[in-house]
Amino acid sequence: MFTVKQKQEIIIRSMIRKDIPEVLSIEKESFESNWTEDNFINCLQQRNYVNMIAEHKKQVVGFMIYDELYNRGIHLLNFAVRSDWRRQNIGTQMIEKLITKLFSQKKQKIIDIEIRETNLRAQLFLRKCGFRAIKILHEHYLATSEDAYVMQYECKEPRLVY
Repeated sequence: MFTVKQKQEIIIRSMIRKDIPEVLSIEKESFESNWTEDNFINCLQQRNYVNMIAEHKKQVVGFMIYDELYNRGIHLLNFAVRSDWRRQNIGTQMIEKLITKLFSQKKQKIIDIEIRETNLRAQLFLRKCGFRAIKILHEHYLATSEDAYVMQYECKEPRLVY
């Protein structure tokens, strides 16, 4: 049995270079194939990438990196919450931030992400947030030849995901 923490005050803000060590720690505990420090630095330097962190009392507890595609919506490139903060609505708050941002834009209101076929936890979380699997990318991950599901959220109106 697990206990749910009281709702914590979370700030979602832009990632800066000094956040990268904590982001790398979350990345390493979350995924088998990890992004490197250079991957994160490159994302910080790209104009079309948005790099956000979720912070609690100056501690990074989650992050997301997404690409704002011209007239297409948002492609979520990387997204994770620190393992001891999962199931505390951190990820939900970050997805809600994306949905709110998307709704205010005049482009197509879609968020998509590729998820490993074996990452059931992420698939279930995204389904809870209103995403649905729309296609399979066969042998998408080169190191393992694993398939990926493209999961998509289509924003029709602003709503809370909670």
